[in-house]
Amino acid sequence: MDLDTLLSFDWGTMTPEFILLGFIAVLSVADLFMPKHIDRKILGWVGFAGVVLALVSLVTLIGTDTTSILSDTFRLDSFAIAFKLILLLGAALVLLLAIDFHANEGLEDYKGEFYYLFLSALLGTMFMASSGDLITLFVGLELLSIPSYILAGMRKRNLKSNESAMKYVLNGGISSAITLFGMSYVFGIAGTTNLKGIAQVFSSVNDPQLIYLLGLAFLMIFVGLSFKLASAPFHMWAPDVYEGAPTPVTAFLSVVSKTAGFVIILRILLSIFGYVPVAQGDGQPIPLLFAMQDYIAFLAGATMIIGNVVALRQRNIKRMFAYSSIAHAGYILVALTAMSFVTFDAIWFYLLAYVLMNLGAFAVIQTITAKTGSEDISHFAGLYRRSPLLAVGMGIFILSLAGIPGTAGFIGKLNIFMGALLVDEAHYVLVSIMIAATVVSYFYYFGVMTQMFFRPAATDEKIKLPAATIVVLLVAAIGTILFGVMPNIAIDFMHSNFHQFVDFMR
Repeated sequence: MDLDTLLSFDWGTMTPEFILLGFIAVLSVADLFMPKHIDRKILGWVGFAGVVLALVSLVTLIGTDTTSILSDTFRLDSFAIAFKLILLLGAALVLLLAIDFHANEGLEDYKGEFYYLFLSALLGTMFMASSGDLITLFVGLELLSIPSYILAGMRKRNLKSNESAMKYVLNGGISSAITLFGMSYVFGIAGTTNLKGIAQVFSSVNDPQLIYLLGLAFLMIFVGLSFKLASAPFHMWAPDVYEGAPTPVTAFLSVVSKTAGFVIILRILLSIFGYVPVAQGDGQPIPLLFAMQDYIAFLAGATMIIGNVVALRQRNIKRMFAYSSIAHAGYILVALTAMSFVTFDAIWFYLLAYVLMNLGAFAVIQTITAKTGSEDISHFAGLYRRSPLLAVGMGIFILSLAGIPGTAGFIGKLNIFMGALLVDEAHYVLVSIMIAATVVSYFYYFGVMTQMFFRPAATDEKIKLPAATIVVLLVAAIGTILFGVMPNIAIDFMHSNFHQFVDFMR
């Protein structure tokens, strides 16, 4: 490639990624040469500034025409911009939690490494959102995964952290291998790794043997990515990893990493398997993705049931939120199963609400566990007397996670609920499971509420909140209530700027 060709590309579409890459380089060099006695927290603020700058640059790209560069391997469309906004918002809030995080296992010695590894994982999620090619999708997935393995085990002197990193590496490696195996079938049949090229080839496939192989490819890719989502029955790694990892890493895995997982699933499944025609008994072909709806529905139902039922028995708050995160993956899979005209809208809004309410809850969890040295739910007893702000904030987030009216979580569940009923063949069974699972979740969510407001505190010592944690709590609480009471603010913004994602495969 000559220089003129290189300069002809519209590199402005990658401005947020270039900003993150620049800050990764700055942080890694600064951490290497900074004297050991200087607090690495300053690197956290530099990283936070980088994420905010990337977010601002992304906002300026809203409304631009769909652009693809580097042989259509990198696409900037409304889908990419919409989900990058959630990724960067979640990453900024997680960084604020990381800045205030303190551990007793020597983590301070590696805190500089935390920030540029975190930004590297975030860069991987950004590439996943904009990928137009299987190779760049997989590279983005691994750029997210490999730093995440390291981050999960950063408490090197903590046995639970070591266990979580080992389990995460093993399960992550297996899931990547299964995903790549499925992708190899797709490449072998299509003869290209470009998503648009694959869609064009597959739209004319009529050989039953090839369609059978594509069905196997679908199952392998979906199963491999289900590990990333921590959806049942591929969730076995999540509770141990969430418990053993530092709290900011747990928050990152439960929110940003999960969002990226749904981004890559939407990119691959809709771009590839939404174009494979499968003949039905009446002679009318339907897309392979619709023919496989029952498998996605089974996974969604199992995920909601297992996540909520097993959470009932948890005493460790981080393990409880791990199973809660599994259950919420199931709710989003309901929207993916329905494939209604509001699927993109419902998933985007739910992920936005989930980022706010879950990160707000983790801000409270981090503060309490740092103060008490324990992650047992009993240590939330009497929190209202010790810190009304924390208790009220946690109450808002729990109500939203439970789907109580007046919160963003309720609107998110309502969107998914309506989408599953507005299709030609309404998913009544799946919706019934969703309602029942949500009712079950009230028991463990409100168990935490009972501890905070109706149990006596072991001590009356007040809890002082760090400045960055207060910012996270306020942003998360305001957003959770605002999008619950006036959801049209987010929905109108989405419709006016992303135009129902009509340019998804153009």
